[in-house]
Amino acid sequence: MILPIYIYGQPVLRKVAEDIPADYPDLEGFLKDMWDTLAESEGIGLAAPQVGKSIRVVVIDLDVLSDDMPEYKGFRHAYINPHIKEYDDSETDSMEEGCLSLPAIHEKVVRPKRIRVEWLDEQMQPHDEWVSGYLARVMQHEFDHLDGKVFVDRVSPLRKQLLKSKLRALLQGRFRCGYRTKVAKK
Repeated sequence: MILPIYIYGQPVLRKVAEDIPADYPDLEGFLKDMWDTLAESEGIGLAAPQVGKSIRVVVIDLDVLSDDMPEYKGFRHAYINPHIKEYDDSETDSMEEGCLSLPAIHEKVVRPKRIRVEWLDEQMQPHDEWVSGYLARVMQHEFDHLDGKVFVDRVSPLRKQLLKSKLRALLQGRFRCGYRTKVAKK
């Protein structure tokens, strides 16, 4: 089932999401819905708060970028209860980011190039590894959603001030995109 994407201003996007238990009801069905929603919205990552659930679940599909980044051919992973345990701040880079919950807004964000992440896979097997490159950026972006943050929280105060009218338009439901959305009540 295609779920609506919650747009900037929805309270769930500002909550810290909860870890889920191993016996979370119909996790398999929820993950299928998230994959379907991600494909329909033509995104590369989707966090559960973006579809209205304050739980620590993320899906990332980098296969769609494999023509330009062949190292991500076949890369489609779900992350359950992910947590960034360590940031390697020795190297950062600045790259433009966008977000399904903030349609039509793109800004450069500085992030560490390497992070240490713990998570469970779909079989509830634990993983703990250092991740680098573009995947590290996507994970940081998506895992921010699990901590009640959106990428515009990471831009300079001046840039955020310049975005005020675009953010206000999102709050008022004045935007266009090609996927189902749910805006905050006025």
